[in-house]
Amino acid sequence: MIGPSSKISKILVGLLIVLIIFYIYMDVQLYLRIQNYPLERNYHFNTTTDIPQRETYESQTWLGCELNPLCHVTVKAILLDHTNHYIFAPLATVFDNVIGFSRSSFITANMISFFHVGVACVAGKLVSSDSLGYRRLGVVLFQFRTFLDDLDGHVARVKKNIRGERSEVGTTGYYVDGLCDGLGCIALILGIFFYLKNNPPRRGYLQLPMVDTRVTDAPAKTKLKPTTRKVAKKVISFTGQLLLSSTAWNRYIAVYQNMLERNDVTPAQMSYQQIVFKSTWFFCVAWLWRIVNVHSLIHCVLLSIFCDKLWEFLKAIQYSGYVILLVCICITEMHLLEAHNFIYNTMGSSNITSF
Repeated sequence: MIGPSSKISKILVGLLIVLIIFYIYMDVQLYLRIQNYPLERNYHFNTTTDIPQRETYESQTWLGCELNPLCHVTVKAILLDHTNHYIFAPLATVFDNVIGFSRSSFITANMISFFHVGVACVAGKLVSSDSLGYRRLGVVLFQFRTFLDDLDGHVARVKKNIRGERSEVGTTGYYVDGLCDGLGCIALILGIFFYLKNNPPRRGYLQLPMVDTRVTDAPAKTKLKPTTRKVAKKVISFTGQLLLSSTAWNRYIAVYQNMLERNDVTPAQMSYQQIVFKSTWFFCVAWLWRIVNVHSLIHCVLLSIFCDKLWEFLKAIQYSGYVILLVCICITEMHLLEAHNFIYNTMGSSNITSF
């Protein structure tokens, strides 16, 4: 049971299954879109070089490219987690079309970034609450923060006439966004820590060691609390996974963008870029990072909080999470080396089949 009643539990499980099926369907459509349609190389609005490509795909889909997450395929889009790519990004576009933040000369992307830090702090406070209802409200509020994180990126790209998901590594906005995301995650982690520290074990937390905090001179009323050391060990382990995942994921976005989307290459190298981009091998590597990137880990811990299974989740991934991340990093590093040699060392047509 994950809620106050079996009926609510069944509804939540059903919604989760539907969401997973939707993500799988969209991943299949993304793979087919990459294979069957030209990939854009110019990501600025109002250019003429990419109009035929855009019209080719738009003529085959009922949803316009302004909202369709499959239209503007970029390296970052392929490595982005499912929820942000397929749900929050289109919602951010709809919201901005209605409110018009990107058309405002006063509202900036950085202002939205700083605002969602405040939202994350409130969410973290709610997550630390003894009440399951408040913790669930904190989960919803933190997901709203994630939506705002998508919105600030959308506003920044529109103001610069850039379409599609891209990381402008080295810019002020890039570092501001990273800083605000980090502060938001810290607020959530602190909320998780204080909740586990201040709440005695109960159903779902029976594994948590307890200490007797009775005062000998006080009335004979026992209050058992989980040991701070055990709580800190689990929370620090998860925090380390977030840091490792975030560092690796952002690095691979920057490296793959530079390798596959750069235009200062020869025509032959450009064709090799397309081969790698369309390869099943690259799509599988990117899909792994859709599952294990920092946003996906945050979604998972939020789901465990909502289902009142936080301790079980932290215990399950305390060590296995590092193993999974290291395996993904090793696979990605091997692919990066192979792909870079193929594109820029011109190893020959005999290697094309490896992609």
